[in-house]
Amino acid sequence: MILRPYERTIFKRYLLPQRGEGFIFVAAAFSFTAVMLGVAALVVVMSVMNGVRSDLFDKIVGLNGHAVVQGFGGRLDDWQKVLKEARATPGVTSATPLIEQPLLTTFSGRVEGILLRGMTVQDIRKNEVLGGKVLQGSLNTLTPGSGNVAIGSELAKNLGATVGSTITIINPQGRSTPFGTVPREIAYRVSAIFEVGVYDFDKLYVVMPMEDAQLLLLLGDQVGMIELKTTDPDKVGEILQPLAEKVAAQAVISDWRSMNSSLFEALSVERVAMFVILSLIILVAAFNIISSLIMLVRAKTRDMAILRTMGAPRDAVMRIFIAIGLSIGVAGTLAGLAIGFSLLFFRQGVLRGIEFITGQPLWDPSIRFLTELPSKPDPFEILGISAMTIVFSFLATLYPAYKAANTDPVQVLRYE
Repeated sequence: MILRPYERTIFKRYLLPQRGEGFIFVAAAFSFTAVMLGVAALVVVMSVMNGVRSDLFDKIVGLNGHAVVQGFGGRLDDWQKVLKEARATPGVTSATPLIEQPLLTTFSGRVEGILLRGMTVQDIRKNEVLGGKVLQGSLNTLTPGSGNVAIGSELAKNLGATVGSTITIINPQGRSTPFGTVPREIAYRVSAIFEVGVYDFDKLYVVMPMEDAQLLLLLGDQVGMIELKTTDPDKVGEILQPLAEKVAAQAVISDWRSMNSSLFEALSVERVAMFVILSLIILVAAFNIISSLIMLVRAKTRDMAILRTMGAPRDAVMRIFIAIGLSIGVAGTLAGLAIGFSLLFFRQGVLRGIEFITGQPLWDPSIRFLTELPSKPDPFEILGISAMTIVFSFLATLYPAYKAANTDPVQVLRYE
């Protein structure tokens, strides 16, 4: 907003506290603080929500792919043919055979439920999610017939196992004998401990070469599913539609949305709810701007009358008060952005500090899924928050500015 020289002079004079106007200044300070806190809260919360969704998506999809072709009954016959058709499907970037089976494992008298994951050696070594954070040992030791496995960090804690420990994996569906079915128990050496960053994965996963998993589960040459990755996760249904028609007789295709629908839907609902709730803070700040400007207009009624008598037009008076309200909104927005980005940068330290003061864990991985508090600021979202705040501030100035511009000099100065 462009102000004339005399308008800028009056604007600066009214923006700073004068004698006897301390209460007006306090009201304006509260308006500034409310805008600042509202913007900071929105930036922090929305960035954290974006980070949670992005981290979950990257780690879940990075480990499970964009979709899986799963055989009926958990077994995929003639999987080599399905694998060939999958790799020939336009838009599919990779297709990998996979085995996943819930089992039990024991170590030193402790028993834990696990999710056995059999993968090809090449896929184990090139998987960024698994290889990105190996806490102990090495994934290169996982070779067919070696008897080595890699386990999640939380599972290792629950079992009390370390690299070099020997765990026993139990397959209840063992061989039939005259005395009934005997569970199959095989000992494996823990050669690596990894941390995916998703609590449920780190608590359950045991990774071993495909051939060892087939031997343990008595699958022969069968696999459980084929993991697929595509060029566009958001269009995975369209890309895999031709493949779904080809394998409909022996398998079903499930994409990342259907496999994790409840989780991502809950995140979307929570994200919208938090945005609406926190936007109310900015709305309250806008009402504070209205109240402080109304008090300022009341205090400056005589000044406005004199200014009008000297020939100042009504639009000049409106611009002065609009500029005052906008300056509070813009300054509060900038300060809120600075505080928000600072809190995001030091979020782990702030989180640990609050946990130390309160004595309560605020980020429990068993509830939040992720082991660390993530953050992913969206520039367009932040621009939207800033624009919304400035628009609210502008709208809040219109009524007080209109009242100031319509001051009747005759009525005000009649008894002066």
